[in-house]
Amino acid sequence: MNVHYFQHVEFEDLGSIETWMKAASVRISATKFYEDASLPKIHEIDWLIVLGGPMSVNDEQAYPWLHVEKKFIAEAVENGKIVLGICLGAQLIAHALGANVFPNRNREIGWFPIEGAAQRESSGLKSIVPPPIEVFHWHGDTFDLPTNAVHLARSEGCENQAFCIGERVLGLQFHLEATPFTVRSLSEHCKNELTPGRYIQTGEEMLSDPSRFRHIHAAMNSILDYWNNLEYSIR
Repeated sequence: MNVHYFQHVEFEDLGSIETWMKAASVRISATKFYEDASLPKIHEIDWLIVLGGPMSVNDEQAYPWLHVEKKFIAEAVENGKIVLGICLGAQLIAHALGANVFPNRNREIGWFPIEGAAQRESSGLKSIVPPPIEVFHWHGDTFDLPTNAVHLARSEGCENQAFCIGERVLGLQFHLEATPFTVRSLSEHCKNELTPGRYIQTGEEMLSDPSRFRHIHAAMNSILDYWNNLEYSIR
């Protein structure tokens, strides 16, 4: 199985997803847009993981590769690839499929709960996505749901926290992959965003309870395991 990921800045990496992929012995490749915008051929990949970043999906003038990235994401969805978007990645999926992305009424930074927005099912991807759970957030933008998307999760500060399209496309506004390193890196590189607000915690608050990371990593692993089993079942 070939997993390709898009990374937008050096300080937002795969986090716990890398640990899962190494244990699953998948082949990993990457496009790191801050170094080189070269893309794989669509037939060379089985999964596409689109990570976060501080830029907006609308910043194509500053980041010209955003245009080709969104085109590739739409192609991956059209070709039935498994596509996971995290934070900016979820916004990129939404935008690539024709939905609007815009500033949320609140910036969310820190640990806040999400709740389910769709009727839970006993099987399938909608049963795996984790609400209710406290998750890690670092975002200022939000998105409208793309056509045919199922709204999976909301929070008090942001209505559209997660969506899926069928069994193979998932957008998460929050970070289930985050590690303490992720939090420290974001706090260092995006410290200008840590202004007082209703849904903004300090760096110390975000790192105060290590057990939070175990819970979100278990949720992330459940999603990846589900897709891995899905891929195995059709081979």
